[in-house]
Formats: sequence, structure tokens, C-alpha cells
Amino acid sequence: MCGIVGYVGPRPSQDILISGLARLEYRGYDSAGIAVIDRDGHLGMRKRAGKLQVLRDDLIIDPLPDGTTGIGHTRWATHGGPTDANAHPHLADDDKLAVIHNGIIENFATLKAELVDEGYEFRSETDTEVAAILIGRAYAESGDLVEAFRSTVSRFDGAYTLLAMHQDHPGLVVAARRNSPLVIGLGDGENFLGSDVAAFVEHTRNALAIGQDEIVAITPSLVEVTNFDGEVVEVEPFEVTWDASAADKGGWSSFMAKEVSEEPEAVAKTVLGRVRDGAVVIPELDGLDELFAGISRVVVIACGTAAYAGQVGKYAIEQWARIPVDVELAHEFRYRDPVIGPDTLVVSISQSGETMDTLMAVKYAREQGARTLSICNTQGATIPRESDAVVYTHAGPEVAVASTKAFVAQITALYLLALHVARVRGSMTAEQIARETHELEAVPEKISTILEREQERITQLAGWMADTRSVLFLGRHVGFPIALEGALKLKEISYIHAEGFAAGELKHGPIALIEPGQPVFVIVPSPRDSTLLHDKVVSNIQEIRARGARVIVIAEEGDASVLPFSDEVLRIPLAGALFEPLLAVVPLHIFAMGLATAKGLDVDQPRNLAKSVTVE
Repeated sequence: MCGIVGYVGPRPSQDILISGLARLEYRGYDSAGIAVIDRDGHLGMRKRAGKLQVLRDDLIIDPLPDGTTGIGHTRWATHGGPTDANAHPHLADDDKLAVIHNGIIENFATLKAELVDEGYEFRSETDTEVAAILIGRAYAESGDLVEAFRSTVSRFDGAYTLLAMHQDHPGLVVAARRNSPLVIGLGDGENFLGSDVAAFVEHTRNALAIGQDEIVAITPSLVEVTNFDGEVVEVEPFEVTWDASAADKGGWSSFMAKEVSEEPEAVAKTVLGRVRDGAVVIPELDGLDELFAGISRVVVIACGTAAYAGQVGKYAIEQWARIPVDVELAHEFRYRDPVIGPDTLVVSISQSGETMDTLMAVKYAREQGARTLSICNTQGATIPRESDAVVYTHAGPEVAVASTKAFVAQITALYLLALHVARVRGSMTAEQIARETHELEAVPEKISTILEREQERITQLAGWMADTRSVLFLGRHVGFPIALEGALKLKEISYIHAEGFAAGELKHGPIALIEPGQPVFVIVPSPRDSTLLHDKVVSNIQEIRARGARVIVIAEEGDASVLPFSDEVLRIPLAGALFEPLLAVVPLHIFAMGLATAKGLDVDQPRNLAKSVTVE
């Protein structure tokens, strides 16, 4: 939620701010604005409700003066609606100070009452304007922007990243973070700030990640990081492993279409370098064998799609590593006083590494003495830095709000973790592990086969169903979380009712929803691995077909038993039972995208949603 860009250097800041905000559009927003200190030392600001293009058009008609210091923001409304007045930046100190903000200041009402009593007037409904006025008031007393910032931000409760600049100090941008993302881009005679590296990766791939309760001041030649007490903090640099072209559409109709096409690569790159001669060795986990040998329980915490990846991973960890696994929604986990301790491994899953619910659950787990491991797709993110260990997925930047390639990469990382722990604990033989790794390494080619063979037909099917108002999804065993994922994707981007069920639950209530013409996707397990499960799901198909449902089956090649009871059969290549989810989900991603496109909807930026949820 919200995108933040800051720049100091010799180039025109307006261009850099707008291009940076464009790369952050995927985070979700409803207004945009920039502020620039021009070469004469005057601060100019422009902000507009609506998409970034509205601001672009405004700046074409009436451009801001050229400047080399600036901050930019895309806002996802929290306090106050999406209006021009509520858009960021907010000004203070006689409009000489500009502030932008990501997050929520929870005690803003108390602080605002204090300022109103002192006679200050407000031009917006936001909590951010409270921060701007307080920083401006402190600056008027001290004349030192960094110290004014430091003395003010410690008063704020909640989650925030704040950036500020003052026209008395061209060439300086100050920022602070608490429970909200912020990274620094290191250039040659210029420096950048951003909500994530996408904000500046077209200019530099050298970066620093800011820690909790830290303040950074950037000038063209200097980056200084201190904590809220003013003590200098050493920050470890890292290199962004993808370039700006990876975050471009590259000729595809949408980012989601591009990212679905990259699912084979996301799996392959996540496996790369972690399988050697049939054995799984994850370099990031070197030295942690004692930890894995000593745990008696795993708790997976995540939200949304990542939670469904965790549910798939549960089957693998329990089957291969022989450790009991619970999968918890992060936003529920810490509020029910869970029983965890030093023998519990809490595995968090977050594409962005900034999901606030998950971050707070990780912190809670550590406070309770549990060991923590993060599965994340974003270098320098907060959740990995708050965890004892991290396994990075290597899916590359995922821009579309609805996750696709990150989902299959997360499952892949969980499988690698399960096999790594199985090796450490001796729960599988080397031959057994080698057999499973061989299956995993074959998955990218099998996904490519689905994309090449089925994508056009699935897209056509989705187009025929553009007027559908409800779709149900059934799955069993590892197919159940895939049914949930298929339903979520359809809800997210098509805005229609969709629900996923465990197939065995059908007779316990959901069958009441079946009526003539009701579309139902059924994920059929392979008859080669479990004839019992397969036959039970085929019986489910017969039950819903007898009541007039339109049945769309996802089944492996050669499974003829589903043909008499299905209206459509989408084929996936042969794979072991635990690897079928990585294949079966692909048609569901294609279908959701195809139906949303047929309805004329924006598949990359669905309404009311943000890519990275950085508030609770």
C-alpha cells in the first residue's frame, strides 16, 4: 500500500519521481503527488486524486519548475477519502516543508487535538498532515531538519514511513521508518529512497535496507543512518538481482499475463543452486542443522495466497520431514495466545516481506521464544531481517496485485525446505530425496507444456463465461488449497462470487449451492497415486453433474474416467501427487485472468486491493 520515492542529485527530480511512482503503481493507490525544490530554492507541489496519469497530464499542462530534490507519493486512502486535498505531499511551516507518509499514525487524533488547541488549521482529513505540522513546528524552533524529524517521529504510534524536505535545505531528504518499508538506492553523485527497490532500480542496483526505528538523511554525496536516539547505525548494502526491464510488461497485455508466463522460470530459479546431485542444500540455512534437528513442530503463518501456499507446503513437510505442521492466518495468530516455544519453528511467507499482519506475528513468535524462518521474494525486506533465517524465492518482481508466479515459487521454496529438513533429520533416504528433487526439477517444463497447450482454450472458455456470477472450486488433499487459490484469484480480479471447498465437505452443506448451470471446477487427483482419493472425487463429480452443474475438470493426461461426467477437461502432465498443485493451479490462474479480461477489467490493479498490505 502506498508508494514512496525520494531523490537528491543533479538530474531533474520531477522525471525521476514520476517514473519511480509508475514502477510502484502495483502497490495499489487512489491518488498521487510530488513536491520539488527548484534551483532557486523554492518548493513546489502538485497532487491529484485518481491514477498517476491524471497527475502526469496536469504536469504537462502546468509543469513544476525544474529541481534536483524531490519526493513523490501514491496514496491508498486510510484517513480521509481519495481527494486532491487528502493526497500527499502535505505542506507545513508556511508551505516550505513537504511530507509524505506510508502507514497509519494511530494516535493522530490526540496529536491533532493538541495542534487545534494551539490554533493550527488543517487542510485535509489525514493523519499525515498532523505529522507535517508537528515536524514544521519543531523545525521552526531548531532550524535543524534532521533533529526536528527525530524529535517528532518518536511521538507517533503505529506503522509509518515518513519522508520530509524543506526549501531551506535543498539537496536533503530525511526519512524515518517504523513497521513500514523503506530502502535506499545508492547512486553516483545521487541517492534515492523508495518503498521498495522498484522505485529506483532503473537508476541503480546498489541498495541499503533501513531497519526498525531508524532515520536516514540523504544528500547527493552522503547517506547517514541513525536510530531514534541519534546513534549512527551501520547498514549492510545489497545488490538488486534483477534489472528494470524485469518490472516492465515487455509487450504483454498485462503484468499478470507476463507473470503467468514466468511461472516456469519462477520455479526453476527458486530451485537453481539448491539441488546438487539429487540432494537439497540451501546455502542460506548453513549452520542451522541443530535448529532443524531440535524442533518438534512447525507453524506456518501467512495471509491470502501465501497462506494457501503454506497449506500445500504442510503436506510436504509432514510427509517428508515427519514434523507436525499448523497453518495459521497471520492476522489471527498472535491474538489467540498460541502455544509456541523454543522447539517451535514459525515459518512466515510473504512475497513482499512487508505484510504487516505477518510481520507482527513474526515479532510475537520471537518474543515467545520460537525460532523463525521467512520465505520471501524481496531482498532487504523487513520480515526476513526480523527472522532467524530466510529462504528467498527467486521469482523476480511481481507487479500484478493478484499473485501468480510468487505462489508457485513459494510452494517450491517450501518443498525445498521440507527436503532440506528431511535430510538433516534423516527422515528420508538419499535415494528418496533424489527422487523427489528429480520431480521438482521437471516441474518448469511441465508448466510450460500447460501454457503452450491449454492457454488459448482456457482463455476462450473464460470468454464464454464472462457473464457468470458464481463459480465453485472443489479439491481434495493437496488439491483443496488449490481450489481455495482458484477461488481467490477469481474474486480478486473478476469481482464475482467464488468459493473453494474440500471435496469431502460437499455433502456437508455446499451441495445445496448446486443448481442447473452452476460452473464447478474440480481438481482431480491422479489415480496412479491414490485410487481411493481419485474415485471419491469422481463420485463428487457425478453428484454435482446429476444436479445440473457445469463441470470443468482439471485432470492428468490419460485419465479417461472423468470424461463421461465432465463438460470440459483441462489436462496437466503426469506428476507425483505432491507436485500436482504446481501444475493444477496454472489453468486456474489463466482462467481468472481470461474472465476478468473478457469483462474489460484491469487485471493488474483490481479495485480496493493493494499488492503489499503494510497496515494491520
